[in-house]
Amino acid sequence: MKKVKVAVVGYGVIGQRLADGVILQEDMELVGVADIKPTLSVRALKERGMPHDLYLVPGADKSEFDALDIPVAGDFDDLLDKVDIVLDSTPAGVGAKNKEIYKSKGVKAVFQGGEDNTVADVFFHGYANYEKGLNKDYLKLTSCNTTGLIRAVDCLDRLYGIEKVAITIVRRVADPGDYHRGLTNALQMEKAPSHQAVDLMTIMPHVNATGILVHTPVTHGHIISVVATGKKKISKEMALDAFKQHDRIRVVRIDDGFLGNASFFRYARDLGNPRGDMYEIGIWEDSVVESGDDIMFAINIPQEAVTIPETIDAVRAAMNMQSDRLEAIAKTNGYLGLGKWK
Repeated sequence: MKKVKVAVVGYGVIGQRLADGVILQEDMELVGVADIKPTLSVRALKERGMPHDLYLVPGADKSEFDALDIPVAGDFDDLLDKVDIVLDSTPAGVGAKNKEIYKSKGVKAVFQGGEDNTVADVFFHGYANYEKGLNKDYLKLTSCNTTGLIRAVDCLDRLYGIEKVAITIVRRVADPGDYHRGLTNALQMEKAPSHQAVDLMTIMPHVNATGILVHTPVTHGHIISVVATGKKKISKEMALDAFKQHDRIRVVRIDDGFLGNASFFRYARDLGNPRGDMYEIGIWEDSVVESGDDIMFAINIPQEAVTIPETIDAVRAAMNMQSDRLEAIAKTNGYLGLGKWK
């Protein structure tokens, strides 16, 4: 079996997890990762024995890596000459500049949610619009919140049909270990509608969506409440049946100890998941309620890892590894071990 050769550019919060996810795909090969500085993530890579070859992007100073005895396999051109597709997880704005390099090298690329939509041919979600990504050169993922939100809404939409949704996002202020937002003791409102609602409509134009976002001084995950109006009434039992069939959704109960976002993070660590990662969104069974003709529920978004499965789906679409949506996502899910808890 010929494997698709993949590079990860930007070895940070998402890049580390993308590298791990690619390695688990038996029909893909991680050729190497690339970065510009010997960050803590890169230093940890070295201390782990360099499980991935490291390459340097333009602007990197190799002497900084040499001073720390961090092995470097080559420069950016060396890496791009060896791969079919790049997973770009660089800071927002850098990916758009990198795209010009990818184009010159004839290499496809998948960008993360922080980039502007104009960077890509397709604004992509593995479940909701996989077919639009087939054979395209440049795809862009939705943000972590939008990725998880679309999973849940698409799940109900495909079975029952959804006309509109209204969301409220309780958003973590920064990732664990980040200090750029400062130390806070406050909540902060954003103007409505939130970009997640707008992005959902870009992916699923037949659904009318609006939303409010509140920043909170926590780091482990976001929580989204959703009020959805179906084309016909969706009962609690119907919604739970749909969610429980979905391999990227984990249905939990408060009485079992899932009290909030930190419960998911702790459970992932107790499972032995690297870094406490969880690919699945969580839906509290206790939160699923009927409100007139609407159905309401709450989602936990593990922001550091939730986009990894959809990014792998994007590789499958761009490289036309599988033309069928369900076959592709089943491959991704199987290699990542999603659904194994059922």
